[in-house]
Amino acid sequence: MIMKKLINSCSIALLLAGLGLSSCVKKFDPKTYAPALNINGYTQSSQIASSNLVAYWSFNNTLADSVSGIKGVATNTSFTNGLPGFAQGLQGANNGYVVSDVPPNIQNLHSFSLSCWYNMPENTNGVVALVDIANSQNFWGNMDIFLENPPNATTGQLKVHLWNNGTSTSGSDAWEGDYTVNNAFNAWDNVAVTYNDTTSTVKVFYNGQLVGTNTQAGFAPLNWKGVKQMVFGTLQFQTNPSLTSAVQYPGFGSFLVGVLDDVRVYNRVLTTLEVNSLVGLQRRGK
Repeated sequence: MIMKKLINSCSIALLLAGLGLSSCVKKFDPKTYAPALNINGYTQSSQIASSNLVAYWSFNNTLADSVSGIKGVATNTSFTNGLPGFAQGLQGANNGYVVSDVPPNIQNLHSFSLSCWYNMPENTNGVVALVDIANSQNFWGNMDIFLENPPNATTGQLKVHLWNNGTSTSGSDAWEGDYTVNNAFNAWDNVAVTYNDTTSTVKVFYNGQLVGTNTQAGFAPLNWKGVKQMVFGTLQFQTNPSLTSAVQYPGFGSFLVGVLDDVRVYNRVLTTLEVNSLVGLQRRGK
């Protein structure tokens, strides 16, 4: 009997010790042991060409360019959930857009890069612009980045237009497109444009991948000294009043009814590696 009690006591002691030991063991957390995200040597999107970032619209409850402090003016827009990991974005609407004075850093650009994100439904009502730098005298702006009416519900037609000579009616056009882009709607997609003022070469990227290159002979040097206004979410002739005296509401323009986010402008050409790294990091909330 004594031996039996001793065995039972030992069993209870071992059981209690085991419970105590298990309560001290830390649960396995995969995030703790996962290596830090590293894409081509970068761990944060802010590390890429940081000294060359000359304009930045985060749309995180603000319409201001964080570099110059210049604030845009909203018409029928709001803020909503933005690119995952980047808080808020600009929610567009029918007859909705934001107009801003053009920051001096953009007026003084020569070579440059622009990157932006969007998430929108299929644009069945007409051409939808993401970013437009206005030309007050011409039909098209100094820069127009837009998607035309798509051939189907997933495939978009991306176009980019550049104009050189500020607000003058005499200057040079550089058209890039039509670029067919897949999975263009109801998902977060990135468009990036680079311009090399030494070679007059424009490159267009979609989700970090190069989709088109064009060298426009005689286009350089870029002159945007007279540029005064820009618009997010539509083309220059869809605002009220129109940002150009050339036309208003020509009948094929529309509005971004989705979300625009994280518009960045650099004063140099980002390399293909840098564009790919920027997109890869931002897509992961970095």
